[in-house]
Amino acid sequence: MAVKLTEICNQEDGLAPGHRACIGCGETIIARQILQAIDSPVVAASSTGCLEIVTSPYPFTSWRIPWIHNAFENVATTLAAAETAYRVLIKQGKIEDRGIKFVAFGGDGATYDIGLQFISGVIDRGHRLLYVCLNNEAYMNTGIQRSGATPMGAWTTTTPVGRVVPGKRENRKDITAIMVAHDIPYAAQVAPHAWRDLMTKVQKAVAIDGPSFINALCPCPRGWRYDTDKTIALSKLAAETCVWPLYEVIDGEWKLNFRPSPKRPITDWFQSQGRFAHLLRPENKHLVDEIQEVVDREWERLLERCKVAG
Repeated sequence: MAVKLTEICNQEDGLAPGHRACIGCGETIIARQILQAIDSPVVAASSTGCLEIVTSPYPFTSWRIPWIHNAFENVATTLAAAETAYRVLIKQGKIEDRGIKFVAFGGDGATYDIGLQFISGVIDRGHRLLYVCLNNEAYMNTGIQRSGATPMGAWTTTTPVGRVVPGKRENRKDITAIMVAHDIPYAAQVAPHAWRDLMTKVQKAVAIDGPSFINALCPCPRGWRYDTDKTIALSKLAAETCVWPLYEVIDGEWKLNFRPSPKRPITDWFQSQGRFAHLLRPENKHLVDEIQEVVDREWERLLERCKVAG
């Protein structure tokens, strides 16, 4: 599957400009990349969250495709119902099979936390849809509260930084591995700077005869505290520090898509964002060392899964 830039530039975006997203928002960049990668008709759905809010302030919409908004937790089951209805109508001869693809967008709060059981059920039942987690690592839409995707040590409004609490105490969930544990046919991690990798993975995902899952890192200037022109640079840095590895899992086989050389230290990641500024203080060096150990351990585990020499 080859993604050709000339073809992408000449096609109409599924997500129109003029939406209300913050300058530098990673979510709308990724949503556009995903829709551009799919050359079939698409029906999309979004959980309550940033993407839904900025693309559909009544009476306006930025969606140029059929789109459904649902509650925080149940976007997966809503789209699964649409996918089921489509298959039934084809079987009954009431409509023709147009090769429609179904894509659900949910934030990390809706994916890692509130909607996890709904997504699990959709995968278990084998619905033919792609679920995309737009992962900005906190509940950005409701005030930058911590989620299950928030990394250890990060400042959020519910993990404040002070003399007692140094940001979030717990490590984030490995939601991609949780999805793989469902015996899902296809799962992957992507980031917006690696657009060709992202779009190729989307094409693989929608070609699957069953459920697929993509976890997309979405840098957030507002919640991460960085200048709005640094979104793509931060996406690249996440991969180079192995904070956000790029890989895919096809029918249980793990494949590494990018290996940094050299691997950059976690301090480079912390220095790039205000949400980690407190970790750079001398008294918090032990926390930096601990987080580096966690990142290193997870990276080595990924290399083992992908059967890549360390």
